[in-house]
Amino acid sequence: MTAAAFAAVLLALLAAHQVGDHWVQTNHQAQGKGERSTAGARCCAAHVASYTACTMLAAGLAWWALGLDVSPAGFVAGQLLSAVTHYWADRRFTLAALCARLGKSEYYERGGAYQLDQSWHWLWLTVAAGLTVVA
Repeated sequence: MTAAAFAAVLLALLAAHQVGDHWVQTNHQAQGKGERSTAGARCCAAHVASYTACTMLAAGLAWWALGLDVSPAGFVAGQLLSAVTHYWADRRFTLAALCARLGKSEYYERGGAYQLDQSWHWLWLTVAAGLTVVA
C-alpha cells in the first residue's frame, strides 16, 4: 500500500460520504431507515445504495484520474465494507445498542447520536480506504 494511494482514496471516500449522507439521501430515507420494520430496512437499503454509488464514483474517479495502484478486488472489497458498516449503523437501533453496551447511552440519547453515527462512518471509511489499496 502506498501512502499516497491510501490518502487519495480516503479523501475521495470522505468527500463522497458527505455528499451521499447529506445531499443525496432523501428525507423519506432519513426518516424511515431506523424503523424496525421491513419498510425501515428498505429505506436504509435505498439510502446505502445511493450512498455507495457516490463512494464508488468518487473512489473510482480518484483511481482512474490519479492512476492509483488499486485492484478491482480491492475496490470492491472496500466498497462492500463501507456499505455493510454504513447500513448496520444507519438502522439506528444497532448503533444505539452498541452505545448502550459501551456505557454511552446517555450521550447517544442527549444529542450525541449524530456525532457517534458520523464517527462510526469515518472509522469504517478509513478501514475501507486501507482495504481498497491493499486487497
